[in-house]
Amino acid sequence: MASIVDPAPTKKPRNSRKALKQKNEIVETPLSPVSAKEKSAKSFEKDLIEMQAMLEKMKIEKDKTEELLKEKDEILRKKEEELETRDAEQGKLKVELKKLQKMKEFKPSMAFVCGQSLTQAEQEKLNKKKKKDCPETKRPSTSYILWCKEQWNEVKKQNPEAGFKETSNILGAKWKSLSAEEKKPYEEKYQVEKEAYLQVIAKQKREKEAMKLLDDEQKQKTAMDLLDQYLQFVQEAEQDTKKKTKKQKDPLKPKHPISAFLVYANERRAALRGENKNVVEVAKMTGEEWKKLSDEQKAPYEEVSKKNKEIYLQAMEEYKRTKEEEAMSQKKEEEELMKLHKQEALQLLKKKEKTDNLIKKKKETKKKKNENVDPNKLKKPASSFLLFSKDVRKTLTEERPGTSNSTITALISVKWKELSEEEKQVYNKKAAKSMEAYKKELEDYNKKSVATTSS
Repeated sequence: MASIVDPAPTKKPRNSRKALKQKNEIVETPLSPVSAKEKSAKSFEKDLIEMQAMLEKMKIEKDKTEELLKEKDEILRKKEEELETRDAEQGKLKVELKKLQKMKEFKPSMAFVCGQSLTQAEQEKLNKKKKKDCPETKRPSTSYILWCKEQWNEVKKQNPEAGFKETSNILGAKWKSLSAEEKKPYEEKYQVEKEAYLQVIAKQKREKEAMKLLDDEQKQKTAMDLLDQYLQFVQEAEQDTKKKTKKQKDPLKPKHPISAFLVYANERRAALRGENKNVVEVAKMTGEEWKKLSDEQKAPYEEVSKKNKEIYLQAMEEYKRTKEEEAMSQKKEEEELMKLHKQEALQLLKKKEKTDNLIKKKKETKKKKNENVDPNKLKKPASSFLLFSKDVRKTLTEERPGTSNSTITALISVKWKELSEEEKQVYNKKAAKSMEAYKKELEDYNKKSVATTSS
């Protein structure tokens, strides 16, 4: 065998030997225990610091979450309070609604004032017609008109071409030329007719006043009866609050159509009832049978239900139309009633305005009369009773100081009635003397006034 030749050894540099020595020293020298402890302590401190920072963050987050939870709790509490208040309000509203619904049920057993007002208007119209027909209620014609009626035909014969104005002027001139004796019969006739007319009107006024009083009494009675009825109704309603009242169904409203299953059940029920089975057993049997039926077997029953539904829809349309028509008719009636009430109110207003105008005119005429009155005009003398009262009043006021004038006048009238005829004659003579003097003075005054007017 051939011997293997070793390679020639290469020369290593000196620097390499030094580096190896240094490496061996580093490997040979072990780590000191002080340096390892320091490193572990530093790492532990770092971990602690990190943990503390994490804890602080967790605390901050916890505080924030607690605050948010508190806010949410407050919001929930407020909402719960609102809901409680709402529930309480809803309960009150429900109670009030029930009361109002019961109030709608209140139907009094008497006619209201609205119905009476219509009858009053009709009565007023009838009274107006009666006035036109009845000659007694017409105003009497004056003496001049009565004379004109008699003389009209004669003046027309004398002046056939004259018109209404010309004839009336001629009659007026003739009337002025007539003497007092010729005018007297016409004036007497007018006075008689006037007295009869005034008596009729006075009767009518009294009747009207009496009727008004009667109406007022009737209204008061009706109001009291209504109040009693209402109080009884309220008591009955309070007693029946616990009892539940069913809604009254409209009998004219069409009934809802039966479904296909109910059509089948009605057919099958008779056969199953013949087998002496209960209502519950019949319902269960029909339900199970209906589920087992095919679409072809169900088809005839569904057709019947469809036809019934079409008939129901048509009937409902007719029912709705009738209801709308009834509502429209009711609205029209209400509008007509409102119009009637408005007309009555306007008539009353017009009457009131007329009366106010008449009162104003009367006041104005009185003022004018007072202005035109002559200040030199003589006053009528006092009567025998007034003369007696003048004498007695002084003594009564002295005897009874502090008494009112009304009581004193009442006492004077009593004393006047107690006087004898002989005692009254003294005052009667005084009154007669003063009356004679007044008449003489009045004649002189009238003569003077006639002279002044003629001048």
